[in-house]
Formats: sequence, C-alpha cells, structure tokens
Amino acid sequence: MTEKNTKGQHPVVKDIRINIRNYQELFSDCSDIKMRQMLLGKEMKVRCMIAYIETSVGNMMLEKSALGQTLNRLCEIPSESVLACVEENSMGISDAAPMDTIEEAGDGMLSGDAILFVDGYNKALKIPDKGYPGKMVSDTESEKVIRGSNEGFTESVKMNTALIRKRIRSPKVKVKEKKVGVRSKTNVDLVYIEDLADPDLLKNIEDRLERFEIDGILDSGMVEQLTESSWYSPFPQFQTTLRPDRAAMSILEGRIVLLADNSPAALILPTDYNSFIQTSDDYYNRWEIASFTRLLRYAASFLAMVLPGLYLAVTNFHTQILPTSLLLSFASARQGVPFPGIVEILLMELAFELLREAGVRLPGAMGNTIGIVGGLIIGQAAVDANIVSAMVVIVVAFTALCSFAIPNEEFATAFRLLKFAFIFLCAFLGFYGFLLGLLLVLIHLSHLESFGIPYMTPFVSPGQGSKGERDSLIRPPAWVLNRRPVYASPGERVRLRRKDRNQKESES
Repeated sequence: MTEKNTKGQHPVVKDIRINIRNYQELFSDCSDIKMRQMLLGKEMKVRCMIAYIETSVGNMMLEKSALGQTLNRLCEIPSESVLACVEENSMGISDAAPMDTIEEAGDGMLSGDAILFVDGYNKALKIPDKGYPGKMVSDTESEKVIRGSNEGFTESVKMNTALIRKRIRSPKVKVKEKKVGVRSKTNVDLVYIEDLADPDLLKNIEDRLERFEIDGILDSGMVEQLTESSWYSPFPQFQTTLRPDRAAMSILEGRIVLLADNSPAALILPTDYNSFIQTSDDYYNRWEIASFTRLLRYAASFLAMVLPGLYLAVTNFHTQILPTSLLLSFASARQGVPFPGIVEILLMELAFELLREAGVRLPGAMGNTIGIVGGLIIGQAAVDANIVSAMVVIVVAFTALCSFAIPNEEFATAFRLLKFAFIFLCAFLGFYGFLLGLLLVLIHLSHLESFGIPYMTPFVSPGQGSKGERDSLIRPPAWVLNRRPVYASPGERVRLRRKDRNQKESES
C-alpha cells in the first residue's frame, strides 16, 4: 500500500500496479464489483483497469455508452498518445471527473459510475454510464388531482432535479448537493431559485444537515425527523410532495425543496398550515371552485379532529342543545347497547384504524377490497350485534371521510392522533373539554414555527413584508395573486405584472 495523505487516504499514483492493489484491497470480498484489466492503444502497450458495479454499467462496447466510446477511441489511437488524450480529456466526455485518491474513486464508483485507471496517469477518471437501476417516471399514487400533470417523482435524485428543471427553465435554479450518512453517503440536493430564496434560510438548512452524524439516510423522512426543531409536535414542519409541479410551484414562491436519493418524496420548507390545505389544481382551476373545495378541506381538517369528541360531549353532557326528535332518535339507536359512549367510539375508531393499516399493507386490489368490504361488514355486524349504535358508525365513517379529504397524508395523521385526545377530553369534561382541547391546539400552533415562519401564516403576521398575503381561505382570481408569499426575499415579492397597465403608466 502507498503512504496515506493527511486525510488518511491513498493517493492515485502513476504506477497502475499499486493503484490496482490498493483498489482491490479497498473492495475486497465484493463479488458484485468488477475490475477488468485491458491494454489500450494500437500497439496494445498501455495498461488500464476499469472498475464498476455489475448492474450499474451497461455493455461497455455499445456505441451509445460513454464508457464504450471512450475505450473504443483509446484503442484506436497510438499508444504514446493515450496518456495525453486521457489527461486533456480531448474526447470531451461529459461529466468525466478526475479523482485524486483511491477512496474518492471508490465513492465515485458507488454513485453508479465507472472508474478508469491508466498506467502513467496519477488520477482516476470517473466516467458516467447507465447508473443504478431504478423506476422510471410514472403517475403519482397519491396527491391525485383533477387537472394538471400526473408525473411523479422517482427514487433517483438526478431524475427528480431534472423533472423540476423541466418546469423551471432558468439558470437561476440552483442545485446544491450534500453527502449525508457516514456509510450510506446519500446524495441530498437543495433546489432553489437564487434571487428568490432567502440566503439565511439556505444557511439554516445547511447548518441543520451538519448538526448530526448518522450511519445512513435511506429516505427523506429520516432527514425530516433529524432536522425539525419541534420534534414533540404532531404537526409536520416540512411539507412532503410526490409531485414535481407542486415542488416547482413552491420554488417559484421562494421556498427550498430538499430531495434525497432513493426517495420519491420531496421536502418543501418552510411551510405553514395553509400550505398543507392547498393542492396543485387549486391554481389550475377557476377561483370559484378552487375556493369552494379549499373551504371544504379546512372544514374537514377541523371535523376530523373534533367530531367524535363533540358527539360524546353532546350525548353525555349537553343533550339540551339537541332537538327533541333527534335526541329520541339517538336514545332509540342506543337501546340494547351495553357499553358507554366512549367505549363505542373507541371500538369503532380502533377498528377503522386497523382496517386502514391493513389496507395499506396489503397489495393494491386486495387492500382496496379489505378497506371497503371490511368496513361495511364490521360496521353492519357491530350494529346488528348491539355492540355499537348506528349513529356511532355514521360519526366514525364521516370522520374518516374528513381525514381522507386532507391533501397531505402526514398532515392528516396529526388530526388522527389529536382525535383521540379530544375523545377523552370530551368524554370526561363535556363541552368544556372540547374548548380546553381547542385552546391547547391553538396555543401550540401559535408557538410552532417552520424555519422562522409562523405555522399559522397568513392568519398571523410573520413580520415585515407580510402585506399582500391573500391566498388563504379563499383562492382569489389569478390576476389578484400578484405577490409572492413571505418566504421569498423582500425585494422579490412581485410575481405578476399586467403589461397593459404598465404600458399605460409609461405612456402617461
């Protein structure tokens, strides 16, 4: 082995035999890594070695392969010209990069590229090729929209950045790459527009990525949990999306999108309550229907949290607020039921959560079947057996519909958890428990922040520059939304100008 440098790494030297020995020791007992030795030049005098992962590099002799074209060219030129050709990259290989150490060359190979060592050249050349196998672009399985693109992110971070650039074709779109994970060395990309994103926000995110050291990052969800400030909160401080158009829309607002390799879920930050209620097709449809559906989602998020608890508070403590006929219907429905109301609600809620979990884990068609048929059978059987009343089944089913209407799954999970807290508060304290729970949630939301942005923006003022934040409960007409949200840099808030108005002002 050659002597190590100051960083404890082995430099690439001109003697290829030493490089081969060091590389083989670095990747000993790795049967999936191929190391092929060849002779280059017309006279076959220059020795080289190609190292690659078996499934990540295609047929090297194929005409379309960058590696194949490189080797074919090096075999055709005189032997004395091979070294000069490699040093000057006279073949113009795109993204070919020289590596100074054996360890850097190994990292380049593990990213899915091929490594070329040439005798007499004191650097290893990383040559891009097919890369790791992965799923191609397909439709999104969640975040369905009525109007708009159906493309979804893939497991490849390079493909995901390309899907964003496809939608924002500007040189100001920057992609800053980080390596996260001591052993996994996962590529994490921060995508933003240079003049729109707040530099302090970008530095804050980079600092948080440097705060922890972990063996490996396998999904963006691990990054989310390690970098969020209020870990105890059920509400997510990162917005996740599987849609490139949603990510591109957020970047145009001045936000930053975090992409992790091997994960189709992008993280959008900062975020707020209002952003979780919005969907992509809110901006593709007319403002009237977009506003109506958004109000429905706001109501659904509230009812998904409080409806079972309100039912218990009314039926156990405050029956006087119900009409007599409705109260008699409730009483007749509960005849023969041996359990108190809280036990009924908990039984049905837990049964529904089990059905939801079983539906997620089972294969597609079977999961849908168990969710629908299982819910109908269990609900009807429980009513017939007088275990629960029919009204409880209606309340639980309506609560489930409300939770499904929330566009973001992680955001909906917060209301599913808080629902059980409201059940216990209302079962023992009645309407006072409902008000106490609501007060606690509002206090928590008012203190919650996402990278310095209040969670209840735009309902609370985030500070200077909050003027013009109009996109909240109602989605105004497109021509009214002429200012970016508070995430953008203060000098770049205007995003829409009417040309006819500007022309009239210049003429006058």
